[in-house]
Amino acid sequence: MSAFPVLHHHLLFLRPRLHVSLRPLSPRLLRRRLLFSAASAQCFSSSSSFSSTAPRDDIDEVAEPPGFPPPPESGRETQQLIDVNPPRGTRDFPPEDMRLRNWLFQQFREVSRILSFEEVDFPVLESEALFIRKAGEEITQQLYNFEDKGGRRVVLRPEITPSLARLVIKQGKSVSLPLKWFTIGQCWRYERMTRGRRREHYQWNMDMIGVPRVRAEAELVNAIVLLFERLGITSSDVGIRVSSRKVLQAVLQMYAIPECLFAEVCVIVDKLGKITKEEVEKELMSAGVTSEAVKGIVEVLSLASLDKLEAVLGADVEAIADLKKLFSLAEHYGYSQWITFDASVVRGLAYYTGIVFEAFDREGKLRAICGGGRYDQLLSTFGSDDIPACGFGFGDAVIVELLKEKGLLPDLGRQVDDIVFPLDEELEGQASMVASALRRKGHSVDLVEDKRLKWVFKHAERVNASRLILVGNSEWQRGMVRVKVLSTREEYETKIDELS
Repeated sequence: MSAFPVLHHHLLFLRPRLHVSLRPLSPRLLRRRLLFSAASAQCFSSSSSFSSTAPRDDIDEVAEPPGFPPPPESGRETQQLIDVNPPRGTRDFPPEDMRLRNWLFQQFREVSRILSFEEVDFPVLESEALFIRKAGEEITQQLYNFEDKGGRRVVLRPEITPSLARLVIKQGKSVSLPLKWFTIGQCWRYERMTRGRRREHYQWNMDMIGVPRVRAEAELVNAIVLLFERLGITSSDVGIRVSSRKVLQAVLQMYAIPECLFAEVCVIVDKLGKITKEEVEKELMSAGVTSEAVKGIVEVLSLASLDKLEAVLGADVEAIADLKKLFSLAEHYGYSQWITFDASVVRGLAYYTGIVFEAFDREGKLRAICGGGRYDQLLSTFGSDDIPACGFGFGDAVIVELLKEKGLLPDLGRQVDDIVFPLDEELEGQASMVASALRRKGHSVDLVEDKRLKWVFKHAERVNASRLILVGNSEWQRGMVRVKVLSTREEYETKIDELS
């Protein structure tokens, strides 16, 4: 190999000093100078040489004498640090938040398993047509919708029920009814943010398809109560308001209001509490509801007793029979103290047709925790035959706020079964062997190297490790490792093949 490149370097480095105009070195140039100095020292102390193919960027840059043009800039612009926050209304999930999310999702899944529901899933990206309806729902104004590169109108789903309906239609007669499905999925809505309300959230949905009787609603309310109880929430913390869309339907029939206005009236009435009563009345009249009917609707919505509702509508109204059945079943299930009748509950989605319900914190600090109801006519809006159905959606954001409020968030520190640590560098391979054997047995193992033993002990405390397994020379030669049980400080040696 030619030594010319090395000679070239030294000639360049040792050329006569001339009068120069020095410029401050950039960090890049300073780094190159340091690299060159180290390389030069290596050349003087050994017979090795630079490769003749070494790039010119590895050669030190020196100031040129007057008359020489400055070296050209690299063309690389200094990049500013990007905004490290996620888009407004969205969240990151670092490990501690991910542990909480996984724990909550596990509670959702366990309750679903207890009630014998099967898990399903759907794409977050759906056809826009699934969610475009004409009832004036607020949700249709909050869509993250766009045209994809194939010219198709798509949307990040704002809720999950239409996706479920699509899958039921797709499955057709290949599945037997009833279906008991649940899912945990992310939903997107471009809405005003408040406590417990973001522009994305995860939602637990449970749905029963093919059950026409009130038994389905009773089962779903039972699931919600079971979850609250698992989380440590009591009926003094949370209540579940119950009503029926058929109540409003009966009122509209009393005043001969056209059936075609029903869904729109429900959407408007759901705004009570969000806007003033006067504004709600104005919107109802703008929709074509007579002033007399508006007065009747407002009076019925103020009723908080099923007996009083029966006195107004009559005992033969279907809504009364359904609600009485639900309250009777609640006694048998053992959750009657959780539910209360409230005629003002109608829910804001147009497709609900019967009993509706929503959970709320009794102190009134938060928005609805969850909500749902019966939607017997949703499938026909997508061109299929109707099938009786009901379900609920339970978001992750509000329940976490409530758990914080009540001091019920669990302590979910990181947990590791074993930490394996080689006491000597040459035992890295043996430590890897021990870690691999334990992992095959299902242990969570953190293999630590290149650290002081003091740091390893502190690390074990941070990750709540159960054991520290030390791989040392003398023990290994005897086919042993040293085990420290960190909770009891017990210490012993064990054979490698007996480590479990």
